[in-house]
Amino acid sequence: MGGPLEGMRVVVTGSGRGLGRFYALHLAERGADVIVHDISEEAASVYHEASSLTETVVAIRAMGRRSTAITADLTDGASAGELAKKAIKFFGQVDVLINNAGGDIVGTDPAAAGGKPSPNDAFIPEAQLIAVLNRNLLTCMHTCRVFLPSMIAANRGKIINISSVAAIKGTAGEIAYAVSKAGVVHYTRCLATQLCPRGITVNCVAPGPTRSGRFLATLAQRGPTDTGRLASSSPLERLGEPEDVARVIEFFCGPLSNFVNGQVLVVDGGQHCFAV
Repeated sequence: MGGPLEGMRVVVTGSGRGLGRFYALHLAERGADVIVHDISEEAASVYHEASSLTETVVAIRAMGRRSTAITADLTDGASAGELAKKAIKFFGQVDVLINNAGGDIVGTDPAAAGGKPSPNDAFIPEAQLIAVLNRNLLTCMHTCRVFLPSMIAANRGKIINISSVAAIKGTAGEIAYAVSKAGVVHYTRCLATQLCPRGITVNCVAPGPTRSGRFLATLAQRGPTDTGRLASSSPLERLGEPEDVARVIEFFCGPLSNFVNGQVLVVDGGQHCFAV
């Protein structure tokens, strides 16, 4: 059973649950072998999207693809290095790295009060500020840093960083998250510039609000703010579906994007139509 990504070896960070899990399954359906990662084996069960990290691995293997689960705390550089070492040992070479791990959550238990900072504005407590910056920006930088040597040695590879529309618009809330995701955008551009002579592309996807277990749980805590968009049947004026983002990630993984580098693609139905 082939596919447009047949034989491609992919690592998706933060793929035990939520959008990351959907990306991993989608890419496997399109032919890729996929390593599934999360901070723990049990993280997948927090929003009842899967019983464990291994459940996603089993689903990918059922498609005839190679897969394994690796746990690592990517806020720690040494732990990120262990992820790279294990992934390269399993695959021999990693063709695509998707930096999806992150979120506007703090602490090690994302189930606690949604794991959201409080207050979640310019007055965010210092420890929570550091946690959000680490979880979103440093995880991306740590993971790129440890996977890049093998890609540079091979003179090829693709890196896809996941940012957010929060990175490109002003907001009164979730400021630390927005700033950290803006950092991911500019890090993408800087890394793409550095790696261009090496034949390695680095691009970024910035999803708008998209259905996932964590997003819907957060929405329920906020009240009816986005109820209209949840119910909307408009092809564009609606919440994003995981498939909307996964198709863009598939494009960046595959050969159609071989001459695309350092770009940021917003996936939100055009609800934020301004330059990034």
